[in-house]
Amino acid sequence: MTIQELYLRQDALTDPGALAGAYDDLPETVSGLCEVVSGLIVHVAWAERYGIPPDIPMVRQTQPVADRLKLIQEAFAGSLTAARAPRSRTFGTCRDYALLLCSILRSRSIPARVRCGFATYIGDDIYHDHWICEYWSPGDKRWLQADAQLDAMQIDQLRIPFDSANLPREAFLTASQAWRLARSNAVAAGAFGHGATAGLWFLHVNVYRDLLSLANRQISAWDSWRDAAPASKVLKLDVLAELDRLADLVTTFENGSNQFAVLTNLPCWMRRHRAT
Repeated sequence: MTIQELYLRQDALTDPGALAGAYDDLPETVSGLCEVVSGLIVHVAWAERYGIPPDIPMVRQTQPVADRLKLIQEAFAGSLTAARAPRSRTFGTCRDYALLLCSILRSRSIPARVRCGFATYIGDDIYHDHWICEYWSPGDKRWLQADAQLDAMQIDQLRIPFDSANLPREAFLTASQAWRLARSNAVAAGAFGHGATAGLWFLHVNVYRDLLSLANRQISAWDSWRDAAPASKVLKLDVLAELDRLADLVTTFENGSNQFAVLTNLPCWMRRHRAT
């Protein structure tokens, strides 16, 4: 099995289930798909800017795509291409946009996968915790990156100068790329994070989350990082060494190696090393 074939099949979270037919009338281009997906979800951190009152219940837990599609139809029945006012959309986070785009691309036999890392174009942080979707381009013979969260308002407010369906190489760093930059002191570790939580500890959380996502396990115990005790945020030398090895492993995998069987041992890693 090639690396591309590994990301052709739907998994437990990307499978659209009984609502797969909702994809039938979607645009052909990835740019068009990003535009549709961006209009189906409101990111909870952006809700106020869309005029959503703070007392409206907003779930930030990542939803399987099959459940997401049901919520979309409950909020506003009809084609996914129909324009929806913000209050007629569902709520989620960047990972939900990435999962939905990944699901649509896989339904069209386009290899796609969800990645966890850091964006340079969101928020006040230099490198902001973020999730995007990668898809294989036969013409380019490489993985391209798309951010389906960026709708017209966000593109305007964030002053995005690039195509959200084909991010520039420097716009988004995978967690392993960011880890290697921080460990080599090319970029300060404190530049990577989520709000007030930044540094090597948060970088190591995202390395594990990205590894699990590469194994089509896009939700994990590492999502409980907000509940981590202060004592657990001190990384010992053996943990640093393990993360160095894992970051190198991901780089080798992205360069075309099929020696990624270590992913099958991820559940064991999760029992030994937890975020909290």
